[in-house]
Amino acid sequence: MTGPHDMDSSDTDPSGMDTSGMDPSGMDTSGTDPSGMDTSGTDPSDTAPPDPGAAVMALLAPGAPFEMAVEDVLGEPMQVFVQRARSLRELLAQAGRFGDSDYAVFHDGGRRRVLTFADHQRRVASVAAAMTDRGVAAGDRVAILAANCPEWIVAFWATVSLGAVAVACNGWWTRDEIQHALVHTAPKLLVADVKRLARLEGADPGMPVVVIEEDFADLEAFVQDAALPDVEINEDQPALLQFTSGTTGRPKAAMLSHRNVVAFVQVVSFLGAAQTASVGLPSTGPSRPRLAVFPMFHISGLQSASITPMATGAGNVWPMGRFDPATVIRLTTEEGIYAWNGTATHMFRLLQDPTIGTLDVSLVQTVGIGGSATTPELVRATEERFPHLVDTFTSGYGLTEAGGMVSHASNAMLKANADSVGMAMPTVGIRIVDEDGLEVPEGVNGSICVRSPLVMLGYWGDSEASSEAFLPGGWLVTGDYGRLVGGELFLASRLRDLILRGGENVYPMEVESRLEQHPAVAECAVYGVEHPMLGQEVKAVVVLRAGESLDLDAARAFCGEALAGYKLPEHLEVWNGPLPRNASGKVVKAVLRGEADQTFIEE
Repeated sequence: MTGPHDMDSSDTDPSGMDTSGMDPSGMDTSGTDPSGMDTSGTDPSDTAPPDPGAAVMALLAPGAPFEMAVEDVLGEPMQVFVQRARSLRELLAQAGRFGDSDYAVFHDGGRRRVLTFADHQRRVASVAAAMTDRGVAAGDRVAILAANCPEWIVAFWATVSLGAVAVACNGWWTRDEIQHALVHTAPKLLVADVKRLARLEGADPGMPVVVIEEDFADLEAFVQDAALPDVEINEDQPALLQFTSGTTGRPKAAMLSHRNVVAFVQVVSFLGAAQTASVGLPSTGPSRPRLAVFPMFHISGLQSASITPMATGAGNVWPMGRFDPATVIRLTTEEGIYAWNGTATHMFRLLQDPTIGTLDVSLVQTVGIGGSATTPELVRATEERFPHLVDTFTSGYGLTEAGGMVSHASNAMLKANADSVGMAMPTVGIRIVDEDGLEVPEGVNGSICVRSPLVMLGYWGDSEASSEAFLPGGWLVTGDYGRLVGGELFLASRLRDLILRGGENVYPMEVESRLEQHPAVAECAVYGVEHPMLGQEVKAVVVLRAGESLDLDAARAFCGEALAGYKLPEHLEVWNGPLPRNASGKVVKAVLRGEADQTFIEE
């Protein structure tokens, strides 16, 4: 049995319903239903309608698609899904059943490029054979440095099907950042587009290069009707090197195994199935795609949009180039997109675009926020535009090192508390600890630690950082600060962003959430600035809505209606243009502080 700070699926279901003490099946064969009511000997016609929570829990029943069991994972007992692919190649092979259904549709201006599941698998098999011919073997790294495109996806799948390791390079890196990543990971092969190769300014990358625009077609035609590689792949061997966001310092390369990535797919697939079971979300099938706006080197672009379809059969529509809300709104109608996914910034821009009035909002059945925190204003604005998304407007919490998925918050949770990031997903354990690694009481903020089959193996080539990232028992120290209340996780701030003012802790997220409720504020960021007596003071950087103004006194007065005096900003800066963000949508506060240059350019 788990304690209050060690959450797993035996405590709650993903809808947020307390199911502690329930059989995983949601059914009791001794004559007790999931609500605990004795129904033995009763006429079925006299019983109440099925409980949605029971329907969700039935997905976890023995023999059900998401049955769970405790197994040894790298020396630690963990809950895992029983019915799982043992490698990404196996997952790819299983997707052959989707045949000629659309897997990925790319819109590049007026050009529409389509990959069906069958065509994609054929291309992957040929490219894998071509990579083998070029000396790539199991365990070797293949770096991918390109904008979102079909070739990116094919190169990734070809790499992992060989048992090789895909290195997902940030497409917005500068020359120095690219060179650092290539030296650090020592790839056997680099797959890159012309634009990003040009950033090397003629420097030798140090390994053979496949130029997408010039060479990739030959790889796709290397062997006609090739079969997928037949090599032994252990589910705990590395499959992917995915770089951390790098809000400070050099990004580190998180090693994700085949088990880690497959576990992500299963958790996301379960979430979709749970929504269908609990709220009656219609089955979309492969004809109703999802929106994909994240870069492929990001978890939401790769694991969620590029890998998860192999299990679900539901494809994605990729608008290429710089994010344009009007284009997304148009494509939602043209392609029948049923799900919008993006950062809070993406959603705000979509909701505020003048063309939103042309959209039949009933087309959109789910809206998911990832990569950044939601706010009360975003919850309100989304509800106004999509009033039917009572149970399918959601937000999630995760990080690269944790495999991208830790918890999930329903709309009701977000309305009640904007800083909620929901309940732990199945197979995911959460603990809140103090500086000594000891669990804190419920409701007390501390360091968020996570253990699950999704959690990374460690950092590539950095044993010291890998050791520092884990507590005994395989618990990952996320670097985030928060608390658990009734099994619900509330995010306070990143530890490194914590402001220490006169002995009091100020969590930037709390101040940011309040400021973003001000009618003049479009977005904001809060951080600490040095003070000779107090240690630090609170500074707010705000982006104002068109035609609006805000001064420090007004900002302090507004914040003071909801926050203690020591949390109020002592400094206010109006920022012209969008706040600097990285590719995952997080604000890069080092740029605001003047400690770093903004290198991310949305393309």
